[in-house]
Amino acid sequence: MTTSATHLFRLARWGVTLARRRALVGIEDDPNAPAPIKRLARLARLATLTGKKGERDYAGAFRAIGPAAIKLGQTLATRPDLVGEEAAYNLLSLQDDLPPVDFALIKQSIETSFDQPLETLFSEVDPEPVGAASIAQVHKARTTDGREVAVKVLRPGIKKKFVEDIATYEWAAAHVEAMGGEAGRLRPRATIANFKRWSYSELDLRREAASASELAENMSGVDGYCIPGVDWDRTNGRVLTIEWVDGIKISRREDLMAAGHDLNALSQRLVISFLTQAISAGFFHADMHQGNLFVQADGTIAAIDFGIMGRIDRRARQWLAEILYGLTTGNYKRVAEIHFEAQYVPSYHSVGEFATALRAVGEPMRGKPVKELSVGQMLDGLFAITRDFDMQTQPHLLLLQKTMVMVEGIATQLNPDINMWDTAAPYVRDWIRDELGPEAAVAERLKEDAQTFLRLPDLIRRIDERFPAKGGAPEQVPLPDIKLMSDFGQNTDSASEQGGGKSGGSWSGYFVAGLVGAGAVLGAGFAGLI
Repeated sequence: MTTSATHLFRLARWGVTLARRRALVGIEDDPNAPAPIKRLARLARLATLTGKKGERDYAGAFRAIGPAAIKLGQTLATRPDLVGEEAAYNLLSLQDDLPPVDFALIKQSIETSFDQPLETLFSEVDPEPVGAASIAQVHKARTTDGREVAVKVLRPGIKKKFVEDIATYEWAAAHVEAMGGEAGRLRPRATIANFKRWSYSELDLRREAASASELAENMSGVDGYCIPGVDWDRTNGRVLTIEWVDGIKISRREDLMAAGHDLNALSQRLVISFLTQAISAGFFHADMHQGNLFVQADGTIAAIDFGIMGRIDRRARQWLAEILYGLTTGNYKRVAEIHFEAQYVPSYHSVGEFATALRAVGEPMRGKPVKELSVGQMLDGLFAITRDFDMQTQPHLLLLQKTMVMVEGIATQLNPDINMWDTAAPYVRDWIRDELGPEAAVAERLKEDAQTFLRLPDLIRRIDERFPAKGGAPEQVPLPDIKLMSDFGQNTDSASEQGGGKSGGSWSGYFVAGLVGAGAVLGAGFAGLI
């Protein structure tokens, strides 16, 4: 177990890095930040002889700290309520790319993980990576049977580094949350717990392969969106091999136009494919940044990198769809009611007052293109009112919020005039009609009742096991309560209190009983009875 001294040393080192880039000034100026944290932020800045005025480079600070911090920074980019709007906006620019690892180490890692020479798996591997991120890097290769593939390999020693850093994040979050107040409401421990789960999932490439396979299955009926196939024979915990994707990066707008692609159609296809994953399937690609999406020659959007995936259960998806549709149509009262039904807002608040606060956030956005008002701004507005209504952070929705911002950013680049609400509304409306309409309600009730009926035999068997039938012998007749000799000389009340009852007499009781018995025998002898 890591000691507190080690955690403090790491935090001090990271604090210096953050302070030199003025990334802690926002904490100093935040009236809601706990006083001890504000003092530490100021001390770190003064120790590095850094003034408050000047550029605040949050993204550069997290990048300088290391791989785990890069991933954490990308997560915090969706939490303006936790880090502030300025920091969240700056962290959106945090790119997950690092200098590549020497190919000799990559080759050794592949051979060690498969326990066989590289040549038995691949006929050729390009030593120059096509991408090098904080956790892994990717090389183009050709299998021994002639297929072009992408080979993703974990950076050597990366698991150990993540485990160490996340342990310190957990330690720090626990101490901050224990300060109570605003820090307790924002639930930093839950944020780090989710970050830990996402990170550990990324560090097991078998999980990523399984995620790609599941997403491909869910999206098999959606035109214009595809997932590359997994080569399971060349995949393990440290190596992932998938089908090579040829296409233009979705961020290269000019190249897409030169190739004759309809950018408006692409932007709408991207939004609908995300909604299909998140609302219909409840399982979505949560790392949909520009580097992970390609446009193929026929206009199909191909996604890669499935290390971070999000899940939403059916009830939460229903709430989400109603919230999105309610904001789209201006039905703020229904949106407010859903927040209370989901217990996102404590019941002692007023539904009407919360609906008015939502109107202040949603009404300015309706009918305007993303270039004027956006989903990201809507989320910022929602975060702003959470404090007034004592809303706790909902960790299961953090990935969804992050991905919505990513999708919006890409869609805006493709088509600056796109309106996310107008694009999403028909899909969400149809889904609500299919999933929450009268027919769906009846079908769901029939399904639940049928499942309950099918469970009855098992329930009866378990009741029978708990209360078995009486045996063949007749029921015992009631027997009188006879006071035993061991009870003589006992204080009944005291015995009851001690749990002794009739089961344990004292030696004095036996002695008295013996004297009485002996006296009775002698008396009977004198009387000639025996």
